[in-house]
Amino acid sequence: MAASCVWNVSKVWRGKSFILKITALPLFPRATFYSSPKTRNRLLFTMHKRGVLKDSFPEHASQVQLPQLLKTGAQTVYCGFDPTADSLHTGNLLAVIGLLHFRNAGHNVIALIGGATAQIGDPSGKTKERERLSSAAVEGNARSILDSLNRIFTNHELYFCSDPKKLGTISIVNNASWYKDWNVVDFLSDVGRHFRMGTLLSRHSVRSRLKSAEGMSMTEFSYQLFQAYDFFYLHQLYGCKIQLGGTDQLGNLMSGHDLIHKKIGEEVYGLTIPLVTTSVGDKLGKTAGNALWLNWDKTSPFEFYQYFLRLPDSTVERYLKLFTFLPLDEVEKVMEQQRQDPGKRSAHKRLAAEVTKLVHGKEGLESAKRCTSALYHSSPEALDQMDDAELKELFRGAPFQEFFLDPGTTVLDACHRCQAIPEGARGYGMITDGGVWINHQRESNPEQVLVPGQHILSNGLSLIRVGKKNFYIIKWLSM
Repeated sequence: MAASCVWNVSKVWRGKSFILKITALPLFPRATFYSSPKTRNRLLFTMHKRGVLKDSFPEHASQVQLPQLLKTGAQTVYCGFDPTADSLHTGNLLAVIGLLHFRNAGHNVIALIGGATAQIGDPSGKTKERERLSSAAVEGNARSILDSLNRIFTNHELYFCSDPKKLGTISIVNNASWYKDWNVVDFLSDVGRHFRMGTLLSRHSVRSRLKSAEGMSMTEFSYQLFQAYDFFYLHQLYGCKIQLGGTDQLGNLMSGHDLIHKKIGEEVYGLTIPLVTTSVGDKLGKTAGNALWLNWDKTSPFEFYQYFLRLPDSTVERYLKLFTFLPLDEVEKVMEQQRQDPGKRSAHKRLAAEVTKLVHGKEGLESAKRCTSALYHSSPEALDQMDDAELKELFRGAPFQEFFLDPGTTVLDACHRCQAIPEGARGYGMITDGGVWINHQRESNPEQVLVPGQHILSNGLSLIRVGKKNFYIIKWLSM
């Protein structure tokens, strides 16, 4: 089922939209995702209780209209991701998880990659205009994000879904495909006439920028028209009636609702996702400069795993609810175990494992655990299972060199060859004084011949440490 799912996703790929930027808007009333047991929708109620959903638009839609709509059968929900970088990050991940909750409940989901809108630049939550990206850069970013979305959707189906047959469908589309045939006159004539300047100027993202020293360009100002038309297009083609977005996307959600209502008179809905922040309240994302990337080559599985492992105790329960699919009663059990023995950090370990497996799969999780054991638990067994790439990543900056293994090579020879110690008596003394470790084992005999399985691991690697922080990696080649 997982394989066919990825194939179907690839088949509907049309090109590229979204970056989840989520800041609170105090003028937007807080939604309540239930009113009574009769009108309550289990999915909306649970997502709201987990903290994944924050508000709804129109204001009272979450209490009556949306629950009734979801009872009528499978609905289509979309969320956009602008490819302004070559990877998504954890702020975007919460939006993807929002889509997955809907898919788990049997609803159909669309991930829209904004190949067109990325070249315009969403002003929401920004203090200045984005630098313009070339078409080639946007296309490259879009391909990378497509791969990430495919990977996460597949991992969810493989590891977090008990019955794949009950899942809704997935479509990944690119809004460049439907804007390539538009010209500016036709677009403004067809779409622009349905918007009123007073309404557009009242949007929070617009007002805040107009008051700034830099102001706002016409390009940025037009962004909400394009996102509104995206919603209209997906509504027409897929019957999409629900859009997910960050809290700072409220103005864009409202514009989409207004356009659809004015053009065809139908009701659609917007749901907002909360801001993902650091422990001190700073936003996580590429604009803030603290993004935790979802691509392996930008943030390794080890770094990703360690981030969640190191979260403050006060944050871990909220993140378990936000970033995992553990039932809420199981989250409570995990937290109770943590309260009984805080030193074991069982909640942190469970959180880190669940999120890493969703983003990087079992292979990524196993790699993260190997690196953790090798670095923090000085485990030779973990080192023995690591490949070159993992070792380079774990000991980033350490010299990596390849040498042929000559018969009779000693500890002193190995240290000299990788220039870990100086020549002469000083280097010799560093070994005899106990300042050198090979594969986490102290070596005090410079004349000791390297022993396979001890000094040379089965993967052909030797990790030499001199002092506390100076690492050297040798890859031994057979003669």
